[in-house]
Amino acid sequence: MAVRSSGEGNTAAALLQKLCCKITGLTDDSVIPHYQFALRILGSNSTPVDADEFQVVQKIKRQLVRRGREGDADSFSEMHRKLHSQGVLRNRWAVLHLFVTLSDTGETSQRSAVGEAMLGLRLGAPATSTPFPSSTPYTENRATERVTSKPSTDSLMPLAGASSSTSHHSQQTTLSSGISSIRGDVQSDGPTPVPQSFMPSGYTTPCTPWREEQSRRPPDTTDRQSVFRPPETALVLRSSRAMTSSTLTGRAQHDNTASEVPESELLKDLIYTFQGIEGKWIKLDAGRDGYRIDSQAGIPKAVRHIVSKLSECGWLYNKIRTYVQSRSTDKAFGLIGQSFCAALHQELTEYYRLIAVLEAQLQQEDDDQGIGEGDRLTLKRLVVWTYDPLLRLKMLAALVDAGKGKKGGALASTVYAYMQHGDPYIKALIKHTLTLVSQPIYSTLMRWIYDGELEDTYHEFFVASDPTVKDDRLWHDKYSLRKSMIPSFLSTDQARRILLTGKSINFLRQVCQDRTAIRGRDSAMNTDIKHGQSMFIQDEDASFQKMIDGVYTDTSRHLLDVLHAKYKFMDHLKAMRRYLLLGQGDFIRHLMDLLEEDLAKPAGNLYLHNLNGILETAIRATNAQYDDADILKRLDVRLLEVSPGDTGWDVFSLDYHVDGPIRTVFTPECMIMYLRVFNFLWRAKRMEYILAVIWKNQVSNARALIPIPELGHILHQCQMLGCEMQHFIQQVQYYINFEVLECSWDELLHKVQEAADLDHLIAAHQVFLDTVLCRCLLDEKSREILTQLRTIFDLIIQFETAQDNLYQAANEELDSRNHFDQQRHKRTEEGEWAVTEEQEQEEQERRRTFLKNIIPSTRAQMTVLAQSYQDMVLRFLVMVTSHPDVSLRFLSFRLDFNQHYKVKEPTVRSPLAGYRQRSRAI
Repeated sequence: MAVRSSGEGNTAAALLQKLCCKITGLTDDSVIPHYQFALRILGSNSTPVDADEFQVVQKIKRQLVRRGREGDADSFSEMHRKLHSQGVLRNRWAVLHLFVTLSDTGETSQRSAVGEAMLGLRLGAPATSTPFPSSTPYTENRATERVTSKPSTDSLMPLAGASSSTSHHSQQTTLSSGISSIRGDVQSDGPTPVPQSFMPSGYTTPCTPWREEQSRRPPDTTDRQSVFRPPETALVLRSSRAMTSSTLTGRAQHDNTASEVPESELLKDLIYTFQGIEGKWIKLDAGRDGYRIDSQAGIPKAVRHIVSKLSECGWLYNKIRTYVQSRSTDKAFGLIGQSFCAALHQELTEYYRLIAVLEAQLQQEDDDQGIGEGDRLTLKRLVVWTYDPLLRLKMLAALVDAGKGKKGGALASTVYAYMQHGDPYIKALIKHTLTLVSQPIYSTLMRWIYDGELEDTYHEFFVASDPTVKDDRLWHDKYSLRKSMIPSFLSTDQARRILLTGKSINFLRQVCQDRTAIRGRDSAMNTDIKHGQSMFIQDEDASFQKMIDGVYTDTSRHLLDVLHAKYKFMDHLKAMRRYLLLGQGDFIRHLMDLLEEDLAKPAGNLYLHNLNGILETAIRATNAQYDDADILKRLDVRLLEVSPGDTGWDVFSLDYHVDGPIRTVFTPECMIMYLRVFNFLWRAKRMEYILAVIWKNQVSNARALIPIPELGHILHQCQMLGCEMQHFIQQVQYYINFEVLECSWDELLHKVQEAADLDHLIAAHQVFLDTVLCRCLLDEKSREILTQLRTIFDLIIQFETAQDNLYQAANEELDSRNHFDQQRHKRTEEGEWAVTEEQEQEEQERRRTFLKNIIPSTRAQMTVLAQSYQDMVLRFLVMVTSHPDVSLRFLSFRLDFNQHYKVKEPTVRSPLAGYRQRSRAI
């Protein structure tokens, strides 16, 4: 080595030799070993540093303080201030950095020769040997040497220490599928990058070099950047085997260092622990469900705390890995569950990259590949570098715990619950996980709302299908919502619209035989599946809501158009109103006239073919003949179940047959409701018909029975009772026809016109029927009132029978009297006596017998009927007055418009009285 030649001139080597001579006071020949050592020290520091004088000064002061030399630190600060004010040196940071490097190198206990040489340099004594032999020249490539081969799982074995057993190797091989492929990324062409998801928060991305990041940072008085600053590559997690932590070093000086576990051994154990494997000093405690440190190991308490905190990564890793392994093979977990496992596996893959980088770092340190002491892995650096990964693992473990026992939409709701997090780092992690989890939901949803297809083998989608339901019940029973599977990021209204959209498509295709394509289907199905993020970021992006609303509106409107145009829904609805709800007055009246004789017979003597013939006659004789042939074909006669004593009036009913898509609205349940309403209206119509016949008979017989003046009081009594009954029935008919049917029908027409989907149409029709049933006293709450009304109807029929009997007896008596007068007149014309005394007495006796037998009994019967009728009406009014329906309470006002019943029953005086009576009963 031509030291002298290199020392001539102003070259860096010459200046370094002069500096060594000045410091040691040795001659040029004697200073050669020190010069070689200094040259190697300067050359070995291949780690680039920033020209930051402030950071170097702070590091020197911190080192002096840690050694208990606070006075020297103050002196150094004063000397640096004076040096800075004089401006003698232009490159002060380089000189200071050289001193720091020499000082750090001299403190390394593993290099005793270097320590002696540095001690000699400091004391000015001559060195007896060189720290590094000249036969081993320094090569710059050693500092940047990389792992050039793909390490296998066996590469972890030397890290376990002397007590690592074969069980460690068997546990490591279980990770070969997840880690060995990642380790292969550590190639000779450059440093192994730290995965972005597990990169510590202080690191920069590949697009932002570390120097630029440091230049933009403000100066910091802490040692975070100086101690934990990564090398220039910024993507390689380097570490140090030696324990450079000042806290642990200071403590080791007071402890028995002979029995203390080296930090390098703890680092190797922690690498095993990160992979869920037990190490030499760190064991898995199954009872406590965590890792514990060997109590006999010589580890200070502070170090134990750090190791315990770092071991949490391994415990969390085990929890997540176990969950993924157990659920990945469970087919019943469903697509959403498998997507969740895939998201967890993806995060674990990034975690494997971190472990691979740490292993490569330890391997480089074991090979002593020129890594500076300031860049070696330490426990404190490992704490900092695993801070973000630990946070990430904690969140993933929380998802695993919260998702146990859940699948499908419920699992997606669990993940979404963690989206409401204030930490952007955690929120980004949950958003990425939820994106993967929601992809099956979005894919299934798109096929459902555009094609009506539902592939849900594992019952994880929130729309459920029952394949056993036939097409006639498709809309009502085949599809439903699984409320437990509705993701929380979808509202109930959105879920309902999604259900209706797919159900409408299936209804069109399977029931209506309409296969018109949905508008926008092709463009929507070609959308990237990652667009599913729009489901759970609706606060930021309204595209999902717009898509759901658009498809729902188009599909539902098309379905309603098909029902109205092709299947004539409104025509059938109006036919129900005209025939089953007695809206076609002329037809109903004529039909009742034609059926009067047959329906008066016992119910067992009726025959359907005779009644159908009468129905056809009534259709041809009225305006019903102008209706559509398809509607008239559906109209039919139906006989109800016969009970003992029933007449034809009790079992007769009209029926209307429905099929095809309109059967979805006019279900069998609805047709039964129509049948109940028809029977009530038919019975009320019969009362009106009977009272009309009664009035007709009263008018005709009033003149005919003038020759029998004794009947005048009874006839007047019948007329009074008939008028009272007629008033009652007229008011009831008005209430039924106008207050109930017409008002409800008008509301139904408005709702049908405004219906947005078939469900709204069905609901409007159902509300119409429910309202009619309630106001016609056919619901459960009005059963007593209906019974009272039917009793009044029975009294009307009894009155008709009693009056007919009276008129029959009166007409017979009138015929007898007319016959007697005719015989008397005939004998007078023949010149005979008109009547003998005996005949006259006989006639008088017969008249007295008629008046004695007919008038008192008929008068008593009419009096009882009138009293019973008034009592029934009075009770009816009391019940109606206390009814919760306002429109029904108005009926009591119309029935008692002249306050006739208020005098007899104070309860009828005010509707509030009925409420008070009902409250007292409760």
